[in-house]
Amino acid sequence: MTPYSLAFYVDVIASGTVLGAGPADDPDRVTAILGPDYAENSFDDHGMWRDYGMAEFFWSRESPDHPWQGHHFTLQVHRLPYGDGVVNPVLRERYGRFGRRLRFDRLERLLVRRGITLEEVPGADAPVCSLHWQPASQVSVTVRRAREGGYGGAGSKRARRRGDLRVGDVHAVTSSMTAEQVAWYREHYGGRKAAAGS
Repeated sequence: MTPYSLAFYVDVIASGTVLGAGPADDPDRVTAILGPDYAENSFDDHGMWRDYGMAEFFWSRESPDHPWQGHHFTLQVHRLPYGDGVVNPVLRERYGRFGRRLRFDRLERLLVRRGITLEEVPGADAPVCSLHWQPASQVSVTVRRAREGGYGGAGSKRARRRGDLRVGDVHAVTSSMTAEQVAWYREHYGGRKAAAGS
C-alpha cells in the first residue's frame, strides 16, 4: 500500500470526514465533494444511501416532505481486494493507488506518530472482529481478528481466491460513533472477555 493511500485513512480518522464530507452533510454536499459517480439505494422513503465505491454515505428523513439528514458514512475497506474500481476516482486522484488491504498495525503506528490514539471498545462481532474508537473525531475502525465466521466467511475457497481479508486487516472505518454509543457497547458487550476467560 502506498503512503498516499495510508494518508487517506489517517486523514479520515483524524478529521471524521472524507475529503471534508462529514456524516451529517446532505446528499448534494457529499456528491459535490465525491463526484456524481455513485449508486443510490433505499429500502423506503425514510432511508437512503449512496455508494461511492469504497465510501458509502447514509441519510434518513421523517417523510418524503422532509429533507435528508446525514446519519453516518462507512469506508467499506473490505472491498479493496476486488480491485481498483472499488476506490472512488476523486479519492484515487487525490491519494494515488490503493493497496488490496489495509493492515491495522501499520495504520495504528501512523496514527500514534500523529498523536492520534484509538481506544478498544467491546463489540458485537467479537472475537471475529475488534472495534476501535477515536474519541475526538468519533470514528470507529473494525478489524478482522479471526479467520472463521462472519464478514463473508474468510475461510472459504471463494474468499481465498479473491484475496479476502486476513487476520489483522481493517474491515471498515465508520463515522460517527458517539460517546453514548461507546458507553452502550461497553455496558452490553464489556463482560464478554471476562465470561470467555471463566
